Amino acid sequence: MKSQKTHLLLAGIGVFALSLGACKTKKIVAKPNPPVVAEKPLEKPIEKAPVEEKTETTPAPEKPDFNFSNVQFEFNSGVLKTASFQILDKVAAEMKKDPSVKFILNGHSSAEGTPEHNMSLSVDRANSVKSYLMNAGISGSNLSIKGFGATEPLKPNTTEEGKELNRRVEIKISGN
Repeated sequence: MKSQKTHLLLAGIGVFALSLGACKTKKIVAKPNPPVVAEKPLEKPIEKAPVEEKTETTPAPEKPDFNFSNVQFEFNSGVLKTASFQILDKVAAEMKKDPSVKFILNGHSSAEGTPEHNMSLSVDRANSVKSYLMNAGISGSNLSIKGFGATEPLKPNTTEEGKELNRRVEIKISGN
């Protein structure tokens, strides 16, 4: 038992000694640069060409494109579709180009459900878009919401395609 402890102690000391050597910092030896010697002196100084002053013009700010696509939603849902993120990122980028412009977010629904439920759902959809845009850095004071329920369909609610297109939020410049 004593001999095992002794062997372990010696092995530990050996490992410790080896690790000390690995921890030493290495010094970098810099080689001095050789002195520069001119082969032959210059006969006359080199004339510098006149430097033209360049006036930097800042490019005119890019005019924003406020022609936005509608943001679509699933049936009976105010949760944004993953496909909407790309649309809303573009919307936010364009809105940031002119932060003084105010927008209205018009929420819509298809005709399934009661008029009260559809009105509430359309407001929820507009609020989802507003929350996303505010998280993207758009001032909430520039965004107002309005719910229309199923009162302003883009397409007749007689086909599934028409119903899908009617589940939307339109982003318009306020006053238009």
